[in-house]
Amino acid sequence: MGGFEFGADLLHSVESMGLIIRSSAIHAAGCYTTEPIANGTAIIEYTGRRITKEEADELYSDAIVTYLFGVGDGSYVIDGHSVAMFINHSCEPNCETDDTDGRVWIRAIRDIAAGEELVYDYNLYDGNEDPCYCNCGFAGCRGSMYSVDELKKRARAAKRLLGTKSNGARKKRLG
Repeated sequence: MGGFEFGADLLHSVESMGLIIRSSAIHAAGCYTTEPIANGTAIIEYTGRRITKEEADELYSDAIVTYLFGVGDGSYVIDGHSVAMFINHSCEPNCETDDTDGRVWIRAIRDIAAGEELVYDYNLYDGNEDPCYCNCGFAGCRGSMYSVDELKKRARAAKRLLGTKSNGARKKRLG
């Protein structure tokens, strides 16, 4: 199956849910359902090896694309290598993540029709200077895969930086 190794439980989940990977307008490939999914359904688990954030930073320092999912307080991540890694971000999601007992499930937050792409809001909170642009196409798109809180935090930091630079320029002119 596409070069990935799947455990029996994951294959059963994918087959019973009728999930397929195909081209996506959001990002190169996306995960689609071939049958309706009811609101509240646990669709698939986000699986992969668990590594520390520091290990991930070192492993993927030069990578353009990663499939890392922060768990708990963010000190550990799941290095995703399963069908769930193809679920793209959208500012108008039809799914959400549910971190229960250290396992991350993708759940439907509304009824999803057969043929729809599965999407959830990534709510990114770490990415250094990477803008993490959003390509979801939703009319109310916020333009970024970062969480609203992270965008506010970055805007405050940028404002402080601008204030520091402009204060420095005024001091030079006055001095």
